[in-house]
Amino acid sequence: MTFRQFAFNNVFRNKRTYAAYFLSSMFSVLVFFVYAVFAFHPALKNINPNVAVGLHFAEGIIYVFSFIFVLVSMSAFLKSRKKEFGLMVMHGMTNMQLRKMVFLENVFIGFFATVFGMLVGFVFSKMILLAAENVLNLDEVLPFYWPVNAIVLTFVAFLLLFITISFFTVSVLKGNKLVDLIKGSTAPKKEPKASIALSLLAIFLIGIGYAGALIADGLQVVLAMVPVTIVVIIGTYFLFTQLSVFTINRLRKSKSFFWRKTNIVVMSDLAYRMKDNARAFFFVAIVSTVAFSAIGSLVGFRTMMTADLFKNHPFALEYTSEEGNGLETRHIQLIRKELENLPYKEASADIKRVISKSDSYNVTSQSGYNQLLTKLGRDAEQVDLKGNDVLLLYYESALDMAPRVTAQDKITFGDLVLEQKEVIPGNVFPAYRNFLVVSDDVFEQIKNFEWKQTYYAFYIKDWKHSLEAGKNLAKEIAQFDSEGKYEYFSLAYTWHEINQMYGAVLFIGLFIGAVFFVSAGSFLYFRLYADFEDEKRKFSAIRKLGLTDTELSKIITIQLALLFFVPIIVAVIHGAVALTALEHMFSFSLVKESTLVLSSFACIQIIYFLFIRSNYIRKIRRSI
Repeated sequence: MTFRQFAFNNVFRNKRTYAAYFLSSMFSVLVFFVYAVFAFHPALKNINPNVAVGLHFAEGIIYVFSFIFVLVSMSAFLKSRKKEFGLMVMHGMTNMQLRKMVFLENVFIGFFATVFGMLVGFVFSKMILLAAENVLNLDEVLPFYWPVNAIVLTFVAFLLLFITISFFTVSVLKGNKLVDLIKGSTAPKKEPKASIALSLLAIFLIGIGYAGALIADGLQVVLAMVPVTIVVIIGTYFLFTQLSVFTINRLRKSKSFFWRKTNIVVMSDLAYRMKDNARAFFFVAIVSTVAFSAIGSLVGFRTMMTADLFKNHPFALEYTSEEGNGLETRHIQLIRKELENLPYKEASADIKRVISKSDSYNVTSQSGYNQLLTKLGRDAEQVDLKGNDVLLLYYESALDMAPRVTAQDKITFGDLVLEQKEVIPGNVFPAYRNFLVVSDDVFEQIKNFEWKQTYYAFYIKDWKHSLEAGKNLAKEIAQFDSEGKYEYFSLAYTWHEINQMYGAVLFIGLFIGAVFFVSAGSFLYFRLYADFEDEKRKFSAIRKLGLTDTELSKIITIQLALLFFVPIIVAVIHGAVALTALEHMFSFSLVKESTLVLSSFACIQIIYFLFIRSNYIRKIRRSI
């Protein structure tokens, strides 16, 4: 048997321990390959080139994360195999041969993970393309093609990744004495101790971070983001390395708790496990928090964009024409012709741009304003202004960070003095600030104005049916005139484009989040099986003292629940605070979106936990 065959067979002898590492690596390759298939798709570049750019950016994120994940996983795995390496060294293997063996093992796993990841992605590529058409709301189909560029990019990128990591991981074996390798994980561990000061610091830092995130409002959230993130990350590290150990040690000193039923077995080495897995827990918690926050933010932004669109654009089509626009008549005729087969109501209102002593306003007459309200079926909101009374409308948007216009007692236009009657949010006209409604007589009296516009509005109850009309008109009428003479808007077409844009972002974000979450779960699975031999010996010894199967299942369930859910619970709390801060930034409720995202990830983790638990208990029972 050659040395290469020895290294190859060694991987298969440890396939149970390597399984999570291999599958997670394969999943990373699979997602990277899927993104590459989309990014290089010839049809996608013609439909929406921005999506291709976003997909390539996502590939970079996945690639960097895969490098970190694989490196950390391999380093931890090699440390758990010290005893095995010690036996090899004892039988004559040199340090150079040992490092060569580890290098070849990692290259073998990386090669097969890359090949199988691409094969799975290739088999399901057509299905994924069909799913993407629906998610991205694409107008054209994405036909199947041979993704040569995607195959070459994925194979070369991940082969380089695994070769580079192989060089890094062999350095872990340097400097280890034979006696340390032979002892391996059976070497006696020092009593885990925790600093009271650092434990209190963990509580203080997380508390300060949470307070800063929750108290900040509006643009303050952006300013507080970086310092709050740094403080919470440091606090989370001390939470797992110090506070968790301190809490367990305190519980062990409580006789009423420690000596109750199986708690003595659960708590006996829990402090050691928490100390050993502290960095892993920290890594999983931070990565999961990033996944929760990113996906929650993407879903939230999409909800805010669409809600804001519907709120401030009640008309299906809008056309604003400035005085002197030679295309006005032609454009209005085009719109009417395009809407011939749709039941619509048309209204119009004149707008004047006027400069006051303190501000500038867009002014319209009450008859024009009431006409628009009538077409919307909102007759109850009509106004009846007398004399110089004026109604101030302000533009209200969750995405608008500018301060709201303040009410004034009097507004002066030259010799004309107007008295404010009421200030209300207005969503009838285009998105203008400082909009005034005056009586028809006052409107006619205003002679000194910057410009005059006519606002045409077309109301369609089932506005989504105007999508084709909106698209066709968008091809013939530019959304904005370069000279500022007119502006065209279609609610259905804009809604369709937002869905396409955010559909692409969500598609990218969900896959990146999935990579983060699966990798985090796999890392926990990997840590679990790294300690399998120690657990087997421990339960075998306790079984001789009369441990029942029910008690065994209970102890293992509690230990696994702590291993799987402590970092996830911390991540859920971090994510909930981050999404609440996002609410404060835009003054828009994201409770529904936050609950959906966090509960979805929690359900996935519960299912993953139940599967691992049954499999792990079965293997422990067989071994003892």
